[in-house]
Amino acid sequence: MRKLPAVLTVMAMAALGTVLPLSTAHAASACDSAWDGGATPTYMYAYDGTYCTGFLGKDDGSDSNWGDGIGNYQASATNKASSILNKGTTLEVQFFNGTGTGWTGGYICLSRNEGFASNLADDEFSSGATVNNAISSHRWVVYTACGNNWAA
Repeated sequence: MRKLPAVLTVMAMAALGTVLPLSTAHAASACDSAWDGGATPTYMYAYDGTYCTGFLGKDDGSDSNWGDGIGNYQASATNKASSILNKGTTLEVQFFNGTGTGWTGGYICLSRNEGFASNLADDEFSSGATVNNAISSHRWVVYTACGNNWAA
């Protein structure tokens, strides 16, 4: 009979979980899970939703235009990222709100040591523009190429 209260407690907690929204700690764990459980080393990832939800794509190279249909990022990914993940092993990822191999426009970097930025709503490109839903390209760079423009 001792098992019945434990079962009822678990069921009640599960029911509350479906009614109450995820806290930031629970939501951040989705990025932790993506980092620990599924992200391939040497790749960067972009997600349509915050907290690493709504997978847009991944890439282990640079892509100067997420909307041109060439490379791992396609038209559906440009200007849609709300969270990003860097599982790189030697370089940082520099994200741009412009396109082209001139790497123009504002940029923001994600360090491999930081791992992920779970919500880009509060981040700004070096130009001052908001990062959320505004990334159009990315490239891999050395740490010093990023200056003080880091995603949080």
